[in-house]
Amino acid sequence: MIQVKEAIIVEGKYDKIRLSNFIDGLIITTDGFGIFKDKEKQRLIRRLAETRGILVLTDSDGAGFVIRRFLKGSVPPDRVKHAYIPDIFGKEKRKDKPSAEGKLGVEGIPDEIIARAIAASGAHCSVQNTNVRTQKPITKADMYALGLSGTPDAAQMREALKKELDLPQRMTANAMADVLGCIMTLPELEEVCRKIRDREGNV
Repeated sequence: MIQVKEAIIVEGKYDKIRLSNFIDGLIITTDGFGIFKDKEKQRLIRRLAETRGILVLTDSDGAGFVIRRFLKGSVPPDRVKHAYIPDIFGKEKRKDKPSAEGKLGVEGIPDEIIARAIAASGAHCSVQNTNVRTQKPITKADMYALGLSGTPDAAQMREALKKELDLPQRMTANAMADVLGCIMTLPELEEVCRKIRDREGNV
């Protein structure tokens, strides 16, 4: 596994699934051009850029570069790195035909080529068995202890927390744990949850 400190931004869910096979790190999708209108996800990406930096890894076709330019203009230049995959022509296994430009997307590129692209980007990465996080990750047990999962009012509490931290409303509990671990420490999360409960009573 390659451990990457920066949050990796890819285009779609198949890219994320592909990278998750050999990347240990936070991977966020733009949902293609959906990022252009998704203000919540834009704010999340900016926050991740501030706290740990982002690494943009899009397809090498025209659409990929449009998304890349959009992200580049959304965060401070010193908080974004870029990994570029080469133009390799072919078709992904799950597709009936090649893309419009005939190039493989991230999901179809061999592991070693993606690994080289990430290394060349200047991202903080390692193949050692060390944790790249600068703080202790927030676990499922932590989420349960804070009433954010496994309790009758967990869903309501998560919704209140999303509003408090300005996180995307469609974010799942598991995704929330990963993101929370990147933007705050456990004591900070405990304090936010305490304030929410004090303010909203039964939540």
